Amino acid sequence: MNPPLYIPFLLLFGFTQAQNALYNSGNIRIHPNGNLGFHTNLINDTAFDQNDGLAGFYGNATLQVEGSISPIFNDAEFMVSNDIFLQNSVNVQNNVNFVEGNVLSPLNDQTINLNFTSNGFFTGENDANKVTGFAAITDRQFFSFPVGDENQLRPLMLDSQSDTPLAFCAYFFENPSNPISIAESYNVEEKVRDIGTVNNKEFWIVQSDVPATVTVSWNQRSALGAIPNTTLDAIILVGWSKQSNQWVAIGNSAQSGDENQGFLTSQTFVPSDYEAITFGTVPLPTDTFAVNNPTLGNYFLSPNGDGTNDFLVIEGMSESPNNALRIFNRFGQKVFEKINYVDEFSGFTNSGSFLLNKDIGLPEGIYYYLATLDDLNLEYQGFIFLDR
Repeated sequence: MNPPLYIPFLLLFGFTQAQNALYNSGNIRIHPNGNLGFHTNLINDTAFDQNDGLAGFYGNATLQVEGSISPIFNDAEFMVSNDIFLQNSVNVQNNVNFVEGNVLSPLNDQTINLNFTSNGFFTGENDANKVTGFAAITDRQFFSFPVGDENQLRPLMLDSQSDTPLAFCAYFFENPSNPISIAESYNVEEKVRDIGTVNNKEFWIVQSDVPATVTVSWNQRSALGAIPNTTLDAIILVGWSKQSNQWVAIGNSAQSGDENQGFLTSQTFVPSDYEAITFGTVPLPTDTFAVNNPTLGNYFLSPNGDGTNDFLVIEGMSESPNNALRIFNRFGQKVFEKINYVDEFSGFTNSGSFLLNKDIGLPEGIYYYLATLDDLNLEYQGFIFLDR
C-alpha cells in the first residue's frame, strides 16, 4: 500500500453535507486507484459497497461513522489524532492502514466493529494505533486481532480448525469482577476448584462457533508475578463458562516466558462457549485452599507391572469409605475422577478430553490430586509424580 495519503478536500459527488457530517444516500463509489478522504463524520444509510480505491479518515478532531448500513471499503486508512469512533460497523476487503489514532467501537455492543473480510489485513498497528473496541473477521481461519485498550496493543491470535463465518474480539484492561465498560461481570472468586487464582487485571472477549486455539501474552501490568508463588508452569488460560457461570480451566498447549512476561497458546476450545477469557493459575501448596486443608502426602507412581508403585495407594482414604479422588494435570485439566476410591489409579485417564487416549496412558510428569473424605468432612491435596 502507498504511504499515508492526506486528502485535503472531499469530492462531493452523490452525497450531501448536513450538520458537520457527510450523509450518504446513494451514488457514491470509489473507483480503482481512486481516493476519497473524510474530514468530517460519515453517516451511511445506503449500500456503499462498490469500492476499489482508498477511503481515508483524517483530521485532529474526533470523527464518527454512523448510519444504518455498514460501508464496505477496499482499502481504508485512519489518521485521526483524537480517534475515530464507530457507531456503525466498517468492513474492509483489503488493507487497513493504522497511521494515527485508535479506531474505537462500543465495548458493550459486539455487533459494531471493524470487520476484516476474507482477504483483509492491516499495517501500522502499535500501542497508539489499533482497535480499541471490537474487531471482527468473516470467513477466516487464522487471524491476529489488533485490539487493545487506550494505552497498549494487546492482540489475540485466533487459529480455527476451519474458516469461521464470523468471529470478533475485544480487550479490556478492567477487573472482570467489576468491569466499567459492560454490564456483565465475571467474579474472579467464582471458579472451579482446579483453579488457584483468576487474574483481576484484564480479560478478552472472543466469540466464534468454530473450535480454535488462541494465543495471548502477559506483561508487567498483567501483574501475574504478584500472585504468590506463581511460576511459568502455573499460568493457564481460563474462561468464564456460559453453561456453569464460573471460571473453568481451558488449559495450554504451549507457553513461554516467565511470570512477568510471556505468552501461551491454549488447548482447542469453542470460544463462544465462554463469555470471557483471561489468565489463571493452578493451585499451589501456598494457595488458600491448601493452607486451610492439610496434605496427605506426595506420591511416586511407576505403573510398569513390577509390583512396586503400580497403583496410587493413598494412606487414610480407607478411613472414609465415602470419598472422592480427582487428579489434575499441570494445566488444571481433570484427568481422573473416582467416587469411593480404592487404589485404582494406575496412570490412565477416565475423565475429560483425554478419554480419546485412555488406552495409551497419561504422559510422564507431575500431577496433583484432591481427595475428599466425606465421612470425616475433610479435604486434602498433594502431588503425584508419574514415571513412565
